[in-house]
Amino acid sequence: MSQNTNEGKFSRRNFLETGSAAIAAAGVTAIPNFQGQGQNPQNQPSYERRKSDPGPTNSEIDAQNQSSFNPPETDAGGVPPFKYPFSFSHKRLHSGGWSREVTVRELPVSKTMAGVDMRLTAGGIRELHWHTAAEWAFMLYGNARITAIDNDGKSFVADVKENDLWYFPTGIPHSIQGLNSDGAEFLLVFDDGNFSEYATVLLSDWMAHTPKDVLAKNFGVPQSSFEKLPEKELFIFQDVVPGPLEADQRAAAGKRGLSAQDFAFRTMQMPPNKRTKGSDVRIVDSRNFKAAANIAAAIVTVKPGGIRELHWHQNADEWQYFISGNGRMTIFATGGRARTMNFQAGDVGYIEKTLPHYIENTGDTDLKFLEMFKASVYQGLALSEWLTHTPPELVMAHLKIDRTTLDAIPRDETVVMPL
Repeated sequence: MSQNTNEGKFSRRNFLETGSAAIAAAGVTAIPNFQGQGQNPQNQPSYERRKSDPGPTNSEIDAQNQSSFNPPETDAGGVPPFKYPFSFSHKRLHSGGWSREVTVRELPVSKTMAGVDMRLTAGGIRELHWHTAAEWAFMLYGNARITAIDNDGKSFVADVKENDLWYFPTGIPHSIQGLNSDGAEFLLVFDDGNFSEYATVLLSDWMAHTPKDVLAKNFGVPQSSFEKLPEKELFIFQDVVPGPLEADQRAAAGKRGLSAQDFAFRTMQMPPNKRTKGSDVRIVDSRNFKAAANIAAAIVTVKPGGIRELHWHQNADEWQYFISGNGRMTIFATGGRARTMNFQAGDVGYIEKTLPHYIENTGDTDLKFLEMFKASVYQGLALSEWLTHTPPELVMAHLKIDRTTLDAIPRDETVVMPL
């Protein structure tokens, strides 16, 4: 179901997982319908009376999703859910860690991108593999070692820590291993909403489904060498913590040497692209991270009381991951429809291309989140820069504001208010 589609129905699953979403939708549609039916406003129940819910309810979910349970009066029409918590996802447990995913199957609007939250213990290995989709990753916690080879068969080995990221293009084989002292947790983002961690080319799986005599011919070794091969996939398994980075780099390089391609990016080594007293924003795309040919990102921090300004993106849908804090977001869709939803750490959000929206910090700590795009470069336009670069008389005729108000609007994209 699309945010750009005027008609649609909520599924039972979406209803349960967004906390009384159907009640919220009924609340937002009731407001415009009274006027549309020509009823006397004096006979309407009060807004507080109309939004009351005396029947059974999940109070804990309602408390976390106040904008769905008690929507703002400005919400209207049927905008499908654009939030899915990783906490609802099945956690796939293994000896060396776990993984869980949010794809188009969990969040139907998320057609262009999918995400995986993965945890590795110290020594835990995400086995050698590759994907049919490009992989962009952000380190949420701890330390890890990543390995790959480039298109020329040259090796890449690097250590990454919290706030670092990496990018592996489609078909580039790689691995991830947790380091001391407590392994790692990281977010993986893929440029295909239908992607699944369950559908990956795994080394162990490939070998288990190749005849041993073929393996012997391929590698030029006795068939008996493969008697101990795993009979099924390893996926995530426990091993010892690797030694010094330099030793692994030398061993992997061989006669070819190390790859000139850097698949990792040290985010905190770059200054913010935008910084105000209300925020800082770092943009990472193919212009400053050459490896990231098909995924662009913005890492946004909004201080308490701040707001990610009213804006939209011209070139791609936006896939979000909330790292910390509490916020709320309103999406304005076509046909005069709008919906607000609350977000907490671990939630995924999604906005279709060109739809206007904002994100407000509603808590008393920093709100930090990722904005992800299936695009080579980040693009965005702010409402304020549009209004201030349009003939003033035209804007004032639309909004019925005076020149003083228009002149006070920031002329450039500020990303986060206040300045």
